[in-house]
Amino acid sequence: MTKLTIADIADLRAYERERESFRDRIIELKGHRRIQVGPLISMVFENADTIRFQIQEMARAERMLTDEAIQAELDVYNPLIPEPGELSATLFLELTSKDQLMEWLPKLVGVETAAELRIGDGPARATVRSRAEEGHAAQLTRQDVTASVHYVRFRLQPAEVDAFEAGPVALAIDHPSYQHQVSLSDSTRRSLLTDLRGS
Repeated sequence: MTKLTIADIADLRAYERERESFRDRIIELKGHRRIQVGPLISMVFENADTIRFQIQEMARAERMLTDEAIQAELDVYNPLIPEPGELSATLFLELTSKDQLMEWLPKLVGVETAAELRIGDGPARATVRSRAEEGHAAQLTRQDVTASVHYVRFRLQPAEVDAFEAGPVALAIDHPSYQHQVSLSDSTRRSLLTDLRGS
């Protein structure tokens, strides 16, 4: 999928004119791309539109006015846009209290490599495990405590992409301290197929 450039990021006045309609479109898009996996983990599958929205909102909030500032954000977030045959996601630990943070951040060390796509069913089922997004792994990975946000990637072979299209597909977390699975809806699979097919 094509990466974003400075030309894709509207200046602040232009963005204000499109913000409401763009935000509505992203909310609808994320409705198909945000998956709750058990009580504590959600994942948002990213694409060029979700990343553009994130950069635009950051530029708006921080009043970024120079190409250099925007380029710095592009350099950070462009790697999260998946290439064909890939899915890219932000994994959130939905921990809302100090007690939860103290209990679960040590328990869930390694969670960034514990997400799985379970594609198909029966003996032919394929399992594709998540990988930490290389550019962010060093900042987010610790030996004794994990972060509450991780960036992960799934790389599928062409036959796995075909099987993903045919379904069924489940998203799971297979971690010693947290094991949950959810089936992907048809609308979610169709949305994610646009990433996998590079369209």
